[in-house]
Amino acid sequence: MGLGSIGFQELLIILLILLIIFGGKKLPELAQGLGKGIREFKKATREPDDEPAPRPRQELYEPQNEPAPSQHQTSNQQAQ
Repeated sequence: MGLGSIGFQELLIILLILLIIFGGKKLPELAQGLGKGIREFKKATREPDDEPAPRPRQELYEPQNEPAPSQHQTSNQQAQ
């Protein structure tokens, strides 16, 4: 028995403490709510999102290039 596993005796003690704290009438309601929550979580993780993911802004990823020199400017510079 490792540190991470819960044995039968530990589980029985936890259930008895829960029974003492919440009582016999409230325990089934708590278990039902917990089951619904787990079901909803599993359903939400399996289903794709209805709304598309936001697209990243292009100006953040594209480098700010300065305009390339025109042919007229490069030919003038070579002539000098």
